[in-house]
Amino acid sequence: MSHSYSIKDAVTENRIFLNRIVVTFLLVITVMVALVGRLVYLQIAGHEHYASLATRNRIKISSIPPTRGIIYDRYGRILAENLPAYSLEIIPEQVKDLDETLINLQELLAIPDEKIAEFHKQRKRRKRFVGTPLLMNLNEEEVARFAVRRPFFPGVDIQASLGRHYPYGILTSHVVGYVGRINEKELKTLPVAEYRGTHYIGKVGIEKSYETQLHGKAGYTEVETNAQGRAVNTLNEVQPESGSNLHLTLDIDLQRIAYEAMEGYNGSIVAIEIKTGDVLAFVSHPGFDPNPFVNGISTKAYRALQDSEDKPMFNRALRGQYPPGSTVKPFIGLAGLEYQAVNAQDSVYCPGYYQLPNVKHKFRDWKRWGHGPTNFNKAITQSCDVYFYDLAVTLGIDKMHSFMSQFGFGQKTGIDLSGEKSGLFPSKAWKRKYKKKAWYPGNSIITGIGQGFTLTTPLQLARATATLANRGKVVTPYLVDSIVHANLTKSGSVQSGEVIPLQEENIDEVIAAMVSVVHSARGTAKRISKGIDYQIAGKTGTAQVFTVKQNESYNKHKLAKKLHDHALFISFAPVADPQIAVAVIVENGGHGGSVAAPMAAKVIKHFLKDEEEEFSDSDEQP
Repeated sequence: MSHSYSIKDAVTENRIFLNRIVVTFLLVITVMVALVGRLVYLQIAGHEHYASLATRNRIKISSIPPTRGIIYDRYGRILAENLPAYSLEIIPEQVKDLDETLINLQELLAIPDEKIAEFHKQRKRRKRFVGTPLLMNLNEEEVARFAVRRPFFPGVDIQASLGRHYPYGILTSHVVGYVGRINEKELKTLPVAEYRGTHYIGKVGIEKSYETQLHGKAGYTEVETNAQGRAVNTLNEVQPESGSNLHLTLDIDLQRIAYEAMEGYNGSIVAIEIKTGDVLAFVSHPGFDPNPFVNGISTKAYRALQDSEDKPMFNRALRGQYPPGSTVKPFIGLAGLEYQAVNAQDSVYCPGYYQLPNVKHKFRDWKRWGHGPTNFNKAITQSCDVYFYDLAVTLGIDKMHSFMSQFGFGQKTGIDLSGEKSGLFPSKAWKRKYKKKAWYPGNSIITGIGQGFTLTTPLQLARATATLANRGKVVTPYLVDSIVHANLTKSGSVQSGEVIPLQEENIDEVIAAMVSVVHSARGTAKRISKGIDYQIAGKTGTAQVFTVKQNESYNKHKLAKKLHDHALFISFAPVADPQIAVAVIVENGGHGGSVAAPMAAKVIKHFLKDEEEEFSDSDEQP
């Protein structure tokens, strides 16, 4: 039997062993250097960063929403306030069977399905131990009904807070506006720190335009939390700053008079204090109740407002654009006098129509048989179309556009509300750009009586009237008179001081003619002059909604209501010392003298503390 023996190589084995020791040593050294390096980084270079992260894990900063500012009218009456409100909140973590609890609550408080769906949407965005509102703005009966059953609903409770309320409701819906829940789009643009604890934001009106001032400055609390995110200790608290209070120029009593004057009609009334630009009344009729929007209006109610033919949510005073009709005649007439295109004593013969040379088309006067020889005063007093057809051709569109622009036609007024429309006073350049056509003499003719392409807003008309009453001094209409914050008050208005250069004798001629509109026997608004001991200057207007063909006649009795002419009236009073300017536009109202003028008279008489009267609506003149 043979045996094999291996001979050991001691030298090789020693070398391998030493190599392994060296590699292990180098590896240990490398790891130790890395650990020391990391330790140095954590303790020195990265100390601030990681200390900040640790603090954030331990300390949570929560925003405290500020109290929204109050809105008052010019006499200190509250138009928007914060009232104690009660909400039903659920802490999901404390509820054993959430579905069953919701069913029982729905039975108890008649909660609609859409509120349940909204609750589920909201709770998914919150921690389970944080309360989520199920029902907002509970009334006393609902609070009492739940209070009796409270022991049977663990994890459900009523929380008190402040909710926005509008005591005058429908009267201020378009001017004060309303707040509503912050939506996803708004969340992307709002400062996170300021609005983290806020659920509401101004949506329209003053509430939107002055959101920054009304909202205030949020406070915050620093709360120490445990690993699960529960608050265990309050470390610091900074109280929020309440929003500023706004004092408006609006007179809520005058607002009510104007709103009620439009009963039965759609349209707008705007009243401006002539010397200051204060907006005294700002009515868009019909309005709507803004209070349901605060906590979320139901889908059914919102759809009813949206689908209504009367468009109650449309702000006619600010955004409604209408043909001004004959209300432009005092301004076109003043342009004729200023450019010396006409003399106040000269007469134009009115046979009931006007024709351009060598043109068969007849531009008809509102009075079929015509006005006969007509001078400047008679043309405005009786609203003779033919006189202004002729004057418009003499002036031409360039001069008309230049002059009317000075009074703000075709321009925004600059009121402190967002969303204002500019209206339109056309020009050759405008027509080339937007209609791709040249300007024709026929365009000038109908522009001279406020028809054709011309559009104006009620606010714009009121401002132009105030400027005329001011004898060329331009005022900017505004609604916020003062902003009060922490007992510091600052003015909300800024006036330009701009003055249109006008000849005094020309203004006198125009105003005298406007006085005749109301106070002469042949004036188109003569019925509103009864029983007053001061003078009102005014001008009626009737604007066509559609074009009547040459071989047809306008008969409102055969037309649908929506095709009836718009009724307009501009006015200011008292003439001896002008205080108030009023513009009225009544959609499909028919005639300015019989419908719109009495509405303006009610506003003027209330403002001047005169007794109101009822007016006949049988006047059929424009």
